[in-house]
Amino acid sequence: MNSFYSPAELRELGLKEYGENVLISRKCSIYGAENISLGSHVRIDDFCLLSGNIRLGNYVHVAAGCLFYGGNAGISLGDYITTSSRCAIYALSDDYSGLHMTNPMVPEEYTAVTQAPVRLGRHCIIGSGCTVLPGADVGEGCAVGAMSLINRSTEPWGIYAGVPARRIRERSRELLELCREFEARL
Repeated sequence: MNSFYSPAELRELGLKEYGENVLISRKCSIYGAENISLGSHVRIDDFCLLSGNIRLGNYVHVAAGCLFYGGNAGISLGDYITTSSRCAIYALSDDYSGLHMTNPMVPEEYTAVTQAPVRLGRHCIIGSGCTVLPGADVGEGCAVGAMSLINRSTEPWGIYAGVPARRIRERSRELLELCREFEARL
């Protein structure tokens, strides 16, 4: 038996929309499928969790163990994105100040959940174990080193690493020529 949903099973998930060649592991947890849009050539591996408003572009790979909490604000990944294993992307967060209660089991009037959209531009790669917090806009072409924390927006075509992540150098744009060649073949 294939570990990915069949085309018939994929239709039954109730996704908002999805393109061609979409592979979602049967071991992936999806909450609010009606709020999730997937482009074409998307693969989501084992033990991932997708919840809330989420939009994935074309040619996106979500490796094993990734967690995407889109809430109402939403998470948007452009085309040609890779999120390595165990990445967590949050478009919402509890208030940790002690002025409010926390967790989804407490009535909303006692909590103060912050929500802000998260966007990853085209050609980003997010290393294993990274965390992206609400409001971050990861610029086109960015590469983020393993175990990094993205707590604010990044400039395009940089390599970022650390906690919090800092730009450590420029990333080559040669992959754009490879992309043009690849797309010309389509």
